[in-house]
Amino acid sequence: MMGFLQISKQQKRIIKTWYPLAASWLLMGIEMPVITAVMARLANPEISLATHGGIVFPLALIIEAPVIMLLSASTALSKDWDSYRKIYRFMMVLAASLTLIHILIAFTPLYDWVVVSLLGVPEEIVDSGRIGLRIMLPWTWAIAYRRFQQGVMIRFGHSHLVGVGTMVRLTTDVIVLGTGLLIGNIPGYIIGAASQGFSTLAEAIYSGIMVRPIIKYQVKPAPKAETLTWKTFYAFYIPLALTSFLSLVWQPIGSAALSRMPRALESLAVWSVVSGLIFMLRSLGLAFNEVVVAMLDQPGSSKQLRKFSTFLATSISGLHLLIAATPLAFLWFTYVSGLPPELVELARIGFWFGLPMPALSVLQSWYQGAILYSRKTRGIPESMAIFLITVLIILGGGVVLGKFIGLYVGLIGFSIANFTQTIWLWVRGRPIMKRVAIRDEDVVWNVV
Repeated sequence: MMGFLQISKQQKRIIKTWYPLAASWLLMGIEMPVITAVMARLANPEISLATHGGIVFPLALIIEAPVIMLLSASTALSKDWDSYRKIYRFMMVLAASLTLIHILIAFTPLYDWVVVSLLGVPEEIVDSGRIGLRIMLPWTWAIAYRRFQQGVMIRFGHSHLVGVGTMVRLTTDVIVLGTGLLIGNIPGYIIGAASQGFSTLAEAIYSGIMVRPIIKYQVKPAPKAETLTWKTFYAFYIPLALTSFLSLVWQPIGSAALSRMPRALESLAVWSVVSGLIFMLRSLGLAFNEVVVAMLDQPGSSKQLRKFSTFLATSISGLHLLIAATPLAFLWFTYVSGLPPELVELARIGFWFGLPMPALSVLQSWYQGAILYSRKTRGIPESMAIFLITVLIILGGGVVLGKFIGLYVGLIGFSIANFTQTIWLWVRGRPIMKRVAIRDEDVVWNVV
């Protein structure tokens, strides 16, 4: 009985850390379906959906890719005031540099070269994409700032604040999108870009306010940890930044490939809708990464983390299967996403091809968290390079053959690439996990 209570207490500790992060990821996952649902209900839905899913969102993501891993870096390294200040300076310089790149693409002729020459998107969405990308200008800096501060919150035991911040973001989304629906004559691609730009900025402001007492009462008085040198930091962060870049570069590549395959406009329009629903399910697994990073250094924790990962992967895979195999998928794409009838069947079939991804996201978080724990992060960008090569082969084959609907090829490629990435993370993380397992073999995780 006591053993059961001890295990229950340990799992509760994991869940207590995980569920605010999962709620935050899930709310972020809800954001895109909400945006696409509004765009689908405004004039010219195919144009707006294709614009946002094929140009604005992929380009904004690839520009901000180097800042995404600031959450993991801050969680792992912001242990005292000196390390906090050092990472803060790095974050501000990086965010300013990437915002300049965003300006160059959105406001100069560079846009035409990127969108027309490289991506080759349909001509109908070129001008609307330019407008949307300009509206998204605050995106990168806001994300860099809030992810850095969120890492501090997680490191010092305030992960619940991350979930509240995401509620602030989603509330801002709803206000902007609701205003657009009420007015009714503003193009959907403008409403979608404005909601993401303003909501991310609101969340960054919230994070800056809520982290102040944590800095004052916990970060500044914290005992000085090992000195964080720039050499140590760059050795840790550069592989992570490369990872996030490789993980997102496939988005514009995917847009370029879908634009060159059958039913291009329909595929681009449905892509963001289907991938948004898949991301909602994957988000529950992605949140596990920071849990592993925060807890794996505690003796005895690995057995309980492994047990939780198995339960989580099984649960969200079952949920994906339930949606795909029942009328829930039809109801979602018809009444929630608001897709026109001719696109609903395309989306419903495409959703099946994403079935492996939720479970793979849990495994990736488990293996990647172990690699981050070791501080030897090279295996993470290696896995993303394998992911990207796999995507390129499958998408390239789809373009060359020219016989298969682009949406299906893209989703199949994404699923297979996630599988190959997971295999490599397992290969690189296995020695670390073996060492941790030996450490924890006869150790009970002492949870207070």
